[in-house]
This record gives sequence, C-alpha cells and structure tokens, in this order.
Amino acid sequence: MINEDILFSFGADLKTYDSEDIIFSEGETPNYFYMISSGKVKLNNYNEGGKEFIQGILLQGHSIALSTLFAGKPYPVNAVAIEESEVIRLPKASYFEILKKQPEYYTDIVHCLSEHMHYKFLMTQSMAFHSPSEKLMTLMNYIKYSHHDQKQFSLQIQLTRQQLASLTGLSVETVIRVIKNMEKEGVLKIQNRKIFY
Repeated sequence: MINEDILFSFGADLKTYDSEDIIFSEGETPNYFYMISSGKVKLNNYNEGGKEFIQGILLQGHSIALSTLFAGKPYPVNAVAIEESEVIRLPKASYFEILKKQPEYYTDIVHCLSEHMHYKFLMTQSMAFHSPSEKLMTLMNYIKYSHHDQKQFSLQIQLTRQQLASLTGLSVETVIRVIKNMEKEGVLKIQNRKIFY
C-alpha cells in the first residue's frame, strides 16, 4: 500500500489501541483511511443473539475497510484490535489528495480490493454449501495460498479455535470436533495445541 512516510507527510497520525479497543463501529461514517502499522485487527459483526461473526483478520500493512471510503456508505462492520496495535489514520480528503497526486497507487488499491473480494466469494460459497470440515479447509487453503512453503503441515494456523469458529460461522465445539477428525484423517497436524496445515 502507500508508504507510511507519505501518509504522515499528508497529515496522518498514529493511534495506539489495546486489545479489544474499537477503532470504528458498524454504522459510522467513514471519515479516515486506516492502515495497520503493527498488531492485528478484526472486522466483525454481532447477530441479535450476541454471537460474533468475524469478517476478516488484518495484519501489519493492511488497510482497514478501504472499500467504504470509495463507496461513501457507513461501515458495514466493526474494527476491533485483537492485540496491542498501532494504526495510521489519515483524513479521507487527504487520502484522496495522495491518489490525485500519485495515481500509481490505484494499482495497489485494485489488487487489495480484488483480494478482499476473492476471499469473500470463497467464504460465501463455503458457508452456503459446505460441511464444517469444508468450511475450515476453505479458510485454511486461503491462508496457505500466500504462504511460501506449500508442503503438507508447513503452515502454522495463527488463529485460535474461537477465531476459526467466528470466521466460519461455526460453534467452537464444532471447530474442536472437526479439527480432531481432520487430524485423524491426516489433513492437518496438532502439536502443543497448535494447528499445522
């Protein structure tokens, strides 16, 4: 994405969030461009019963809900720090000023938005038609796709069982049961409670 120094030269500030701090809430108007400088942020919603659904987990270098800046619509999700995180915040008008002066960044934006759409299509298809194990495998295959080593068990899944459940719409109990079955079938390996896929 855009170099941090450029963002600061256009008036960005650096905000620090503790775990579970809210960066923005569903329904708010997007007035800033956000980029993670360090830490992890989840995008989530809650159903009427209070069950959390995680739309995605973002890492260092990722922008947060970029599409809403272009759509001009309220945030459809909450952004919440998972761990202590530093987030660069730039006013929306300043972000568009950068793009006006340096249009080469549009290629990065298209790539970022395309990756996001690809993930959403995979997960939507998975949720509509697949069994719990297929939902988890779709998510793990997506994560592994960008991993440099594609050998079996080469990737440690850096998500908790709760996060896997919230990302796939499953219960934690189902995730635990399915992961144990997947280990028995040789699809993944568990070492010291860590999942290797």
